Amino acid sequence: MLEQYKGLRKELYILAFGRLVTGLGSMVWPMMTLILSQKMNVGATEISWLLSAAMIIMAPAIYAGGKIADVRNKKMTIVVLDLVSVVCYGICAFIPMSWGTIFLIFIGSLCQNMENPAYNALTADISITADRDRAYSLQYLCANLGLVLSPTLAGLLFKNFLWVAFLINSMSILSSAILIFFRVKDIRPVAENTESSVYQKERRGESIRRILGDNKVVLMFIAVMSGYYAVYHMYVYLMPLDLAVLHGDSGAVIYGSVTSINCIVVVLFTPIITKLYGNRPEPERALAGITLMVAGFIMFYIFIGSIPVYYISMTILTWGEIFAMTSESAYISRRVPSSHRGQINGAFTVIRTLLGSAFQLIIGAVYGSSGSSAAWIAVFAAGAFFILIAALMRSQDKKEYPNLY
Repeated sequence: MLEQYKGLRKELYILAFGRLVTGLGSMVWPMMTLILSQKMNVGATEISWLLSAAMIIMAPAIYAGGKIADVRNKKMTIVVLDLVSVVCYGICAFIPMSWGTIFLIFIGSLCQNMENPAYNALTADISITADRDRAYSLQYLCANLGLVLSPTLAGLLFKNFLWVAFLINSMSILSSAILIFFRVKDIRPVAENTESSVYQKERRGESIRRILGDNKVVLMFIAVMSGYYAVYHMYVYLMPLDLAVLHGDSGAVIYGSVTSINCIVVVLFTPIITKLYGNRPEPERALAGITLMVAGFIMFYIFIGSIPVYYISMTILTWGEIFAMTSESAYISRRVPSSHRGQINGAFTVIRTLLGSAFQLIIGAVYGSSGSSAAWIAVFAAGAFFILIAALMRSQDKKEYPNLY
């Protein structure tokens, strides 16, 4: 299964290893709901507002990151943003927990999100169309390989040694920045002239509105995947709230271990799913991903209170995550002009963020007024809606981009 990743360009392996090192220290943002609720004594409804506001503020900054990636050096964009994150998380390790700490966590996370369009665009630039699935799959695999132990460790550190988690986060991002700065040297875009690459021809000077207007199915895909993220985010919001209510102080440890199971399943199954389904069209894999995610959440809700079932439902949800994530970046890179990859990835993040923020506010209001059960039912209804849209998008994509089938 691992042999399928052979033969890629050297820089792609370095970028993937950079994702792995960063993943090793990603201990802070996944714990934000618990930090706000248990360290800052913030209520569930207020948490939904705070996290939604954070995502809304991030949206234009992430789009700016994508636009910078299209006109500036993508490698240095990644390195500079990494260094800002290093400083923010490093300061958090040595100051008392306060709203100032929350602000620094937000800035650090913002920079990590701003660099994603540059990562995705750079990966597309230095890989041929036929290698994209493998390249993005390898990055996703390595990022989660790094994440295998960090959530469990974060859960163990959460109560008395949270400052250590901040320090580890800072040092891991610094290691990634140093690695990319010194080892990624050749970032010249690959020249390609094949039938499948015809949709990627540069269209410099044209606005992103014009590009997306000519690629309406791409907009539909962005809407579908934004819906996926909005529903998936309940894994970071509703799930830890329920675990804290049901299991008290043990909730953070349980949630950390469940998150680690997520990463373990990614590491074990990403090569298998890529090997077996990597040649399937991206819209088909996106549809499978959304369906499995909803199935995983339904199992969690039905058997809530049973700790072993948490891990089973997380496994199903994670299968869906693998299908969705390995289709996302490859889909966009194959269907939009190479001159606009960063901006479109940034626009995708803006749409995803705004939809996710609005959805979280709705779920937070439902949770505050009617409780957990009503909130989960609303989540399932939204998931069913996006499954229907994904099925429609799958048929439209084949008509719009026949050279990719």
